[in-house]
Amino acid sequence: MRLVFAGTPAVALPSLRALAARHDIAAVITREDAPLGRKRVLTPSPVAGAAQELGFPTIKANRLGDEVTERVAALAPDLGVIVAYGGLVREPLLSLPRLGWINLHFSLLPRWRGAAPVQHAVIAGDAETGAVVFQLVPALDAGDVFSELQRPIGPDETAGEVLEALSLSGADLLAGTVDALADGTAVARPQAGVPTLAPKLVLDDAHLDFTRPADEVYARLRGVTPEPGAFALLDGERFKIAEARRAPAADGALPPGSIGLHDRRVLVGTGTTPLELVTVQPAGKRAMAAADWWRGAAGEAVLS
Repeated sequence: MRLVFAGTPAVALPSLRALAARHDIAAVITREDAPLGRKRVLTPSPVAGAAQELGFPTIKANRLGDEVTERVAALAPDLGVIVAYGGLVREPLLSLPRLGWINLHFSLLPRWRGAAPVQHAVIAGDAETGAVVFQLVPALDAGDVFSELQRPIGPDETAGEVLEALSLSGADLLAGTVDALADGTAVARPQAGVPTLAPKLVLDDAHLDFTRPADEVYARLRGVTPEPGAFALLDGERFKIAEARRAPAADGALPPGSIGLHDRRVLVGTGTTPLELVTVQPAGKRAMAAADWWRGAAGEAVLS
């Protein structure tokens, strides 16, 4: 089939490559170049880079408005496919392709509709997640589902690790669904269950509250890793926590937020049992092993 593909981050790349091997990509839509790094250099999205490498015409737009609609209309696509583009598809663009648009979404809809489904699943302590391919409709992530896969969330997996795995298995799911749409065998079912929402995470979502139970703190830390990145405040400045893990129950207790050393492990207290800090980044410094930071820290340290 003749496809228009919309996506932006690296998690969309496996899907783009899988579809490119089996169908005609008329154009790729991605968000505009964005400033990255300390020098804020304008940088193409990962999908833009892949589209250039593959030789596909690229439409860069942060909003799918009239100009994008006109350009897509001129391509006469059979189907629009969207994977983590970062914007909404509205009418008349939504109905423009012969078969409309489908979306690869990284959750088991209707659980976790929205921009950050994997992150919210990990934060909530869900035992499993997955991916679905569904028909786009005007309401947020509410369309009928063509296909689905499920996978467990490991007890120590971060959102980034889960999302990377789902981007690979989801690409196969998506390609199979497009094949079924092409030969007329695809069948969609209505979503069943109570919807939950997964809005985009902001920096405040990554601020750890050490008065909460250890499992809850650890789940939030994993859910905001790598983005926006877990942190607490140390002497009023942001103290990033890139990696932590559960500590053995035998390590005893520490007051919430208090840091101590036990058997050469740097521990931080929570509302229940401590967590072990593995990799940290104090304000204005590089990321380092928590033990190295602790050796150079003067006096008592309390995270808030």
